[in-house]
Amino acid sequence: MLKTVDILIILAYLAATVIIGLVLRKRAQRSKDDYLLGGKSIPWYMLGLSNASGMFDISGTMWLVTITFVYGLKSIWIPWLWPVFNQVFLMVYLSAWLRRSNVTTGAEWIFFRFGEGKGGRRSHTVVVIFAIVSCLGFLAYGFIGLGKFVEIFLPWEVIGAYIPFDIAPQYVPHFYGTVFTCFAVFYSVLGGMSGIVWTDLLQFTIMTVSAFAIAFIAWSAMGEHSMTLPEGWMDPFFGWQLDIDWTGIISEVNEKIASDGFSLFGIFFMLCVFKGLLSSIAGPAPNYDMQKILSTKSPKEAAKMSGFVSLALMPARYLMIGGFAVLGLLFYDQLDLQRAGAIDFEQILPSAISQFVPVGLMGLLLAGLLAAFMSTFAGTLNAAQAYLVNDIYLRNKKDASPKQISAMNYTSGIVVVVVSIVLGFFVKDVNSITQWIVSALWGGYIVSNILKWHWWRFNGEGYFWGMLSGLVPAVLFPLVFKETLELHLFPLLLLITTLGCIIGTYTAGPTDEKKLMEFYKRTRPWGFWKPIHDKVVAEDPTFVENKKFKKDMFNIFVGTAAQTLLVIIPLYLVLREYTPLLICLGIFAVCAILLKKFWWDTLDEQL
Repeated sequence: MLKTVDILIILAYLAATVIIGLVLRKRAQRSKDDYLLGGKSIPWYMLGLSNASGMFDISGTMWLVTITFVYGLKSIWIPWLWPVFNQVFLMVYLSAWLRRSNVTTGAEWIFFRFGEGKGGRRSHTVVVIFAIVSCLGFLAYGFIGLGKFVEIFLPWEVIGAYIPFDIAPQYVPHFYGTVFTCFAVFYSVLGGMSGIVWTDLLQFTIMTVSAFAIAFIAWSAMGEHSMTLPEGWMDPFFGWQLDIDWTGIISEVNEKIASDGFSLFGIFFMLCVFKGLLSSIAGPAPNYDMQKILSTKSPKEAAKMSGFVSLALMPARYLMIGGFAVLGLLFYDQLDLQRAGAIDFEQILPSAISQFVPVGLMGLLLAGLLAAFMSTFAGTLNAAQAYLVNDIYLRNKKDASPKQISAMNYTSGIVVVVVSIVLGFFVKDVNSITQWIVSALWGGYIVSNILKWHWWRFNGEGYFWGMLSGLVPAVLFPLVFKETLELHLFPLLLLITTLGCIIGTYTAGPTDEKKLMEFYKRTRPWGFWKPIHDKVVAEDPTFVENKKFKKDMFNIFVGTAAQTLLVIIPLYLVLREYTPLLICLGIFAVCAILLKKFWWDTLDEQL
């Protein structure tokens, strides 16, 4: 149970979010760009911290604590499902390519690439649908995680006495999720992007302080107690089989491993890398990450912002994750993981907080984790609003007044929230919707969005049929193949969407030549653009072709290594494994020097 001081800290945080929304309301109402993109005037480091805060979400943190507890240091590879290293691709080149377009949303970008013909209009429609579906999926994902989390600290037996209606036990998390969602709606709908960024800075500060505190508590406990771990838990490397056996230690964990479907870890990892590389090359999905990139001042600042996200997020987040995993392992017998007669390992995080975090710090930590949920929720909500307002409403009502646009912003936000709450009632757990989003939904997004950057002949019809042939199976496959891990369906999804792209492309002629030349000249992508490159050079002999493919790939390799080290270094620190910690720090220093020389020092080329 929460003490009075903890409750006061949480209430102070919630009051601060309301004040930020009210203060920034007038600025957000000045124009569409001010509301959706912060007027493209927010410094890159603030947007980077805001983006990091949005990724420091409560559902993801619960999931990461669980997999660290279960899989040990091998768990550092599992988030490649998302994939986490897409931030490196964005940092190295994709953020700059995207920002050069000067558009407001990913759907508006489609017209920049394909024009406003039949194929462009169809592609625009399918991107709007995909964006809204993915945003709703993320909102439901955050919603269910928050509800399960709050239930630990505010038992319904205590709260129910003050609520004038009864709620079935299985829907208590949904009630809590709905209540806290209302606060996120308030500041994000009123303050727009500026309100989100300033609130995110407050949230990230709280989370970072909490992370260091939890890591210190766990580090101290490691010095006073010993852990009994299965063989291989402390080893980040692996073979074909996972080979982690919890029998005789915490036998129930073996059932968790079996249900996750990660036992054939070598195959799982290869699929993660294969899918992750393709997802990263495709560029950002149309969500809050893309909106933060489009909100930067310039392509150079977009690249800096994406690079700063990993540097800000990974050390703080994994200090917290490692801390809670260690506390869970040391004091497993004190944790309350029973839910509806079964063990729910996603309860490790909230149960560890209730058992081991002292009064005062608990209020700060809970405020931070609530903030993490609200940050992710608000950023995703802003992205959904951008597509509904900019790409549906304003395309059909070009003469809308600022007052009408503001009203539509508010209305669309409320509608999206209501729908996402309803969807949250059908989500089984955090892991199930994580698998669906990253493997099925994003799997259907990949092929179309790789080809749009790198192949001149790819047209609007190809994009439309590629996206549609991915979106429909992404919704249907989990219903048909109920016992199959979504990641294992990825190769089939890839084949279907590739056929959709190729067949769709050759059912129509190439995109208008002038539109292709404009896109190529402004974006400057590498890839299969020779016919368009020749025409651009004929028109403008001073144009210089992008020949940085090899350098970009080198920077991506080094950047991914550095990002992975930022994950494992905090874990080694909390575990008091000082020799591998020093080795990792040395390798990270080498990576930093290489990135300084071959990436940072060349950023002026992104202007």
